Amino acid sequence: MSTSSKEPAAPKAPPLVVVAHESADITKFFAYVLKDHFSVHTVADAASMAALAEGTPKPGMILLSLTLKDIDGYEACRRLKANTSTARIPVILVASQSDAKEEAKGLSLGAVDYILKPYSPPLILARVRAYISLQTRQLALERMVAERTHELKQTRLEVIRRLALAAEQREGGLTNRVIRISHYAKLLGQALGLPAESCEILFQAAPLYDIGKLGVPESILMKTDKLTRGEQERMKKHAEIGARIIGQHADPLLETARLMALSHHERWDGGGYPQGLKGDAIPGPGRIMALADVFEAMTMTQHYREPMDVPTAAKAIAEQAGKQFDPRVVTAFQKALQLLIEVKAAYPDERAGMHDLNFAAPEPVQKPAGAPSRSA
Repeated sequence: MSTSSKEPAAPKAPPLVVVAHESADITKFFAYVLKDHFSVHTVADAASMAALAEGTPKPGMILLSLTLKDIDGYEACRRLKANTSTARIPVILVASQSDAKEEAKGLSLGAVDYILKPYSPPLILARVRAYISLQTRQLALERMVAERTHELKQTRLEVIRRLALAAEQREGGLTNRVIRISHYAKLLGQALGLPAESCEILFQAAPLYDIGKLGVPESILMKTDKLTRGEQERMKKHAEIGARIIGQHADPLLETARLMALSHHERWDGGGYPQGLKGDAIPGPGRIMALADVFEAMTMTQHYREPMDVPTAAKAIAEQAGKQFDPRVVTAFQKALQLLIEVKAAYPDERAGMHDLNFAAPEPVQKPAGAPSRSA
């Protein structure tokens, strides 16, 4: 007969109830009523109550008298509700008599209920149980919604990356290009001083920037000779095709992806396509992706040529500041160049293939002593 070695789960601690009242006799009374069902802490002033409210574990309920030793209960309630770390703790105000105006005032400050004299033990226990139960269910529901939202976001990112790989497959096979370009866009955003959330959106949206190539014949995508004028025009259509595939959305990630797809071939001097936009009229994501795309194309093997070394590519990009590229993005590129080199080395095409789409930031690249650098 086998026995399980698994330790039994520790019993769950009862919810914490804080009773705040200047009268020691009243706090003792409430503690006696609640002690068999809850962990009860009693205090006489708002400062002590606030310390418990901000501590761990969080109270499941605060029974708050209108008379405390330092401030009145209304001000104490207002402060609790104004503090983001304590605002969601249910507060029941404890008063000596009924007054409609005073009750309305307390409820307007965020209290959920009143307990009035004569204090009834069954009523006290029932109300505290009811509000704690309601709060527990609400928090559980919010956790479930948050987990489901996270799952949906992860699924969306996986679909985006798989679509990008599908487009890449039509250009000769899977490489690590999608991963590299995502990191390049994020690093450029960081070097520009963009907020962290915006940089993360650049990272997540980048895989779709060339999705319009799904609408370009493989014979053009795979051609090693110079494209004819007609083929060039057909290739240029991929920017508009990509924007149409993604569509217009209120969602920041998909809208960023659309702008990247549509405008990553615009030029700072107005000589780009498809709209011939100039300067700041070009959407920011497009200006960032324009440089990231060129750096990727220059430094990795193409169907029609071997890669440039990084210093040569960096010099060529610098020379296009104010012409092909936004000068600010070029400055950001120069600032972030060493990190871009590390991404390039961490995700070479030689170990690509049916990879697991590990988009995590690479560890600093460690090369054996004396080993030649592919970026040199």
